[in-house]
Amino acid sequence: MGFGINSNIDALRAYNALATVNASTTKAQLRLATGKRINSVADDTSGYAVGKSLDQKVQLMQSAQRNVGSAQDMLSTAESQLTSVKDLITSIKAKIADSSNPATDSSKISGDIKALATEIANIFSTTKFNDTKLLSSLSSSQFNFQTGADSTDKLSLDYFNNASGSLSGAATLSTSAFTVEAVGTAGYTALTQLASAGTTAEAIGSLAAYIATFENTVDESISKIGNYEQRLTIKNDFLTAAIANSSASVSRLFDADVAKEQLNATKGQIMQQVATSMLSQLNSQPQNLLALFR
Repeated sequence: MGFGINSNIDALRAYNALATVNASTTKAQLRLATGKRINSVADDTSGYAVGKSLDQKVQLMQSAQRNVGSAQDMLSTAESQLTSVKDLITSIKAKIADSSNPATDSSKISGDIKALATEIANIFSTTKFNDTKLLSSLSSSQFNFQTGADSTDKLSLDYFNNASGSLSGAATLSTSAFTVEAVGTAGYTALTQLASAGTTAEAIGSLAAYIATFENTVDESISKIGNYEQRLTIKNDFLTAAIANSSASVSRLFDADVAKEQLNATKGQIMQQVATSMLSQLNSQPQNLLALFR
């Protein structure tokens, strides 16, 4: 050591070492307390930027996955109701076939057909998902779901416009038995004819042609729903994997290595004690100069 008393350089160096140890120990303890390796941008500037970007994408993909689930539920609702319509159409076709039997009562068959038509109309009018109609009063841009992290990654579910016709349209069908708003041409024509079905075998038999076109439209819609459900399943599987992988990357960037930080904290605490002791000794060394004045 030097023999000056105004500046104790060795003690200052020990103080700086103690300050560095304190800062390192505090950082390790903070990481243990929060469980995070990056607690401020200063800890890792580039890692913070990358991690926040990945975390944002994870949240967007989680939202998109919820959208996919809602779309699947909506399609399942439409599918179940269209399947019921298909079953009712089958029953009507069976009634039409029965009318060709001279031993049957055509007037009762006509009444049964009208009752089945009323139920079909009721399904079209009341099928909803979260108060949104699924089979009537629909537009081609109505069901657009964001199914990815990017706002442009969307899937439009247009299952009601088909080659043979549309389930939805502009015309409102109103009869003495039922009213259906904005039903498609095929359904409008078929339900109009069914609602006014005659009581003769010939009149009932003429309904077959209208039913056939309407049935084709329903079949195509069910088929399109199946295709959309397959695509949504694929998107859901992709999002599940992407979320897991992105979350793993965020974890590697932000999560603290608890075992390592515990070691650093313990080492820092020991060094704090040693540095404090050395600072005390070095700070008292100038007192040795007092022996020169004895």
